[in-house]
Amino acid sequence: MSSCSYCHHRKGKRPCPALGGLICSPCCGEHRLSRISCPTDCTYLDSGSDYQQKRLGAQFASVRRDFYQELDQLGGHKAVALFNLIEVITFGYFEGRRDGQDLEVVTALQTLRRTLSPLHVPAGPAPVFAEHLKNEYESFRKQHPEQIAGASDALAILERAAQFVSTFSENGFQSSRFLGGLLGYVRTEHPEIAAHLKKKREAGHILVPGQSFLPPPAAEAHTHGPDCRHHHS
Repeated sequence: MSSCSYCHHRKGKRPCPALGGLICSPCCGEHRLSRISCPTDCTYLDSGSDYQQKRLGAQFASVRRDFYQELDQLGGHKAVALFNLIEVITFGYFEGRRDGQDLEVVTALQTLRRTLSPLHVPAGPAPVFAEHLKNEYESFRKQHPEQIAGASDALAILERAAQFVSTFSENGFQSSRFLGGLLGYVRTEHPEIAAHLKKKREAGHILVPGQSFLPPPAAEAHTHGPDCRHHHS
């Protein structure tokens, strides 16, 4: 009997191209795209990816709420706005991709932190997403400097954000658990923003940050009065 290439306990029943052997159905369903780096052409990927993302999205929502509270204590609303911007940029970049890995996000956060540091650290060419994140952050900060943490304050926030991503990713070298959680959370809790960012990506537009995954403030009720400019019949 061929055992599962992942848990090595149950019987392997379906071929897993990522592991190069057979995998049992429970391990395939639970660990695909999170702890197993599945190739895009795997025949079992579509059947469970939506469910997997929703499940990870629910787990992500809980730890994300606690992390936002920590960020607020660390640097107030500008710290919260910085990580929210990172989430928007990350979702817009990786939405529709199956080959994204959490290591790309961690590397991008670390690269941005080095870029903003007053200490010059020689480094080679930045990976594609790292360069994308840097450009989007700089663009947004130039347009809205009062809304987001500046270079000096961002250093501690970016370091903590990289730790948060690594922890949720369970420090897996090829894990996509954080990306799956973020994508699942946004698609479930903020479907309108998810559809908007997807449309921009499919149209080939450059992502313009600013969409928030936080609920908008409620509109104030209008009261008619002598100064009201509405026309009365």
